[in-house]
Amino acid sequence: MIITRNWLQEFIDISKISTDDICKTLNSIGLEVDSVEKVLIAPKVVVGKVTQKEKHPDADKLNICQVDLGNEQVQIVCGAKNVDAGQYVPVATVGCNLGGGFKIKKAKLRGVESNGMICSSTEIGLPQLNDGILVLDDSIGELVLGKELNEYKLINDEIIEIELTANKGDCLSINGVARELSAFYNIPLNEFEKNVNYNEIGIGQVLEVECDSSIDSSLIYKAVDFAEFKLPLVQKLRVGAIGKYKEENDIQNILSYTTHCNGVILNAYAKDKADTTNNLSVLHIKKDEKGFDNVYGKEQLSKIAINHEDIDPNELNFIVEASYVNPELLAKQVFETKIKTGDIYYRSSRGSEPDVQYGIDYFTTLVSKLGALIYKGAETFIEDKEKITLDVDVNKVNAIIGQEVPKLDIERILNSLGFEVKDGANGILSVKIPLFRHDIKNIADITEEIVRIIGIDNIKSKPLAIDEVNRVNKTSNDLIKKNKLRFKAIENGFFETLTYVFSSRENLEKYNFPVVDEKLDILNPIAKELNTFRSTILLNLVEACSNNFKTGAKSTAFFEIGTVFDEQRNETKKISFIQTGAKELEDISNSGKPSNIDFFSFAKKILNTIGKFDLEEMTEISNSFIHPYQNANIIIDGKIVGYISKLHPSVAEGYDLNDTFIAEINFDEIANELIKVDTYSKFQTSKKDLSIIAPKSLKYREIKDVINSINDKNIKQFNLIDIYNDEKLGENESLTIRFVLQNDEKTLEEEDITKSMDSVLKALEEKLSITIR
Repeated sequence: MIITRNWLQEFIDISKISTDDICKTLNSIGLEVDSVEKVLIAPKVVVGKVTQKEKHPDADKLNICQVDLGNEQVQIVCGAKNVDAGQYVPVATVGCNLGGGFKIKKAKLRGVESNGMICSSTEIGLPQLNDGILVLDDSIGELVLGKELNEYKLINDEIIEIELTANKGDCLSINGVARELSAFYNIPLNEFEKNVNYNEIGIGQVLEVECDSSIDSSLIYKAVDFAEFKLPLVQKLRVGAIGKYKEENDIQNILSYTTHCNGVILNAYAKDKADTTNNLSVLHIKKDEKGFDNVYGKEQLSKIAINHEDIDPNELNFIVEASYVNPELLAKQVFETKIKTGDIYYRSSRGSEPDVQYGIDYFTTLVSKLGALIYKGAETFIEDKEKITLDVDVNKVNAIIGQEVPKLDIERILNSLGFEVKDGANGILSVKIPLFRHDIKNIADITEEIVRIIGIDNIKSKPLAIDEVNRVNKTSNDLIKKNKLRFKAIENGFFETLTYVFSSRENLEKYNFPVVDEKLDILNPIAKELNTFRSTILLNLVEACSNNFKTGAKSTAFFEIGTVFDEQRNETKKISFIQTGAKELEDISNSGKPSNIDFFSFAKKILNTIGKFDLEEMTEISNSFIHPYQNANIIIDGKIVGYISKLHPSVAEGYDLNDTFIAEINFDEIANELIKVDTYSKFQTSKKDLSIIAPKSLKYREIKDVINSINDKNIKQFNLIDIYNDEKLGENESLTIRFVLQNDEKTLEEEDITKSMDSVLKALEEKLSITIR
């Protein structure tokens, strides 16, 4: 957003405030100043008048001009096409330094003496208006021949560029910035007086606007005759400063100028482009097939507040439009339809000025002063919008700010920013939000406005008192557990992956994994291969291993902690593991030929990651990934929490994988307890093997439960180390269990060891009817 000091002065009296102070204020109230440029025309550039022009005898493109400088008449050779007798022009006199080493000297051009230079706007540091010389007019002040141009304040200005955040659409105008400064400095805005020169014809005699009731825009239309209209130099230079100037198109320029002044979006349609009925020009306002408000005449003329067509400078009679569309509605429509937008959309999508009546009055007052004639009356389509009202507790505002701000100061600040404030009981203010502040939603937004105007530097700092509450809950505990598992998995050689929660429905069904009910599934998949919610992480991990294999990785080990879904799209969290290929790196110890990962090596890594668990044979294979002979349920506290298996050979072959092992475990069933350290015995351990005869149908877990039930403190550990079968045993088998025995207070004697073994045998015989081999 570009403003100039003199332009701003027309809206608020800042004559006693320095530009540096204004910039500091703008920064403190959230309007960040990006740059400041001082425009000061060089000394010895004076006002001159071309009294005579004649062609150079030896150069077709040069003219010999006689120029009156007030106290002298000088001859200047000029090559500009637009120079002419009677013009007031800027003249750089002999000795003038225009900067960059460009100093004016007496010269001869093709044999003709030249004493000075008639300048273009850019040669004296002003915005470019054309390719020729600058023609002066009295909009800059009384033109006194010989007077230096740096004495004319209106063109020796200070240009301030402001960087606005997306929510500050209310400051995309000179009036909007002036309103902010008015609130800060407590200076009233200059009053705008409506004063329009009308012609004798009413708008109803020349124009009819047919508007559908379904449109969302607020609109006002005026008919204007621009036959005698002429845009003064000051306005041209300001439009040039904001980068909107169109050469030889005063109507386009005055629309840009006025929109920048007050923030109301203005557009104009040549009267001849309107439809015609009974000698009336007719405009049709209706929605297009994508739901946007459009203006139609003989053809489509514009998308309101989105695209404006260029103005034809040869036309003289125009229908001028002032419009407003809710920026949130507009931005949502554009995002959903992805239509192409024009320059005007930047302003309208951030929030243009909604008071379209003020905008059209400002425009017609200005152009009528400059020669245009306005047709009486207007075609108006404005839906009354009720302002949002917030009840604001002054005590709560002060609590948010952290210091006491008097209620009267709060009222003054809000009123100066355009809010309507009524004092209620018990320190409650009833605040009506102005329509141009669509970003204000709650008390925090109101408080931010107060802090902006007070100035953040004026808020006294205080030590922050924090009353810490107990924040330990399931979410925090799960995060701690997740991080522990991540670190443990990485320690055991696994790399963490992060894959989509989506998968291929076809592949899930192919490998007999459950799939989400189609009624609950994704409506718009991001890709064909990710067209459903995943019911397992393992498919993603297998595909990741396969992709790594194709890039030359012969051995990979991955894990992932993430969400999976059941048929009803209920979520659960799983931790999944996969390892394929060699179980270790090539090394001297393995002669450069490491063996492939095996079931028990893989299971040991899982054990080291998630903690203690038991394995039992799977009685039901639920999907095609599981190997029919190398598989097991994972048991924690007697409950099945997942499974571990070798990847089925046919699946491994389909993905070009070597020996591969997988595991998937319910995250919530993994313990998250502190490890308690007990004192250890300093006495030596003893080992004792016990061989028993048991039916083949008897699960080892039942034997284990019986041994644990006797709670013998001397038995520190026991493991199944051998299973033997032969014809003599028939339906039975021999199981060898190795016991590790140790006492915390003494060295075990043979009698103690025998006693412990006897208690084991007795319990097995009583509860399972099995005995020693």
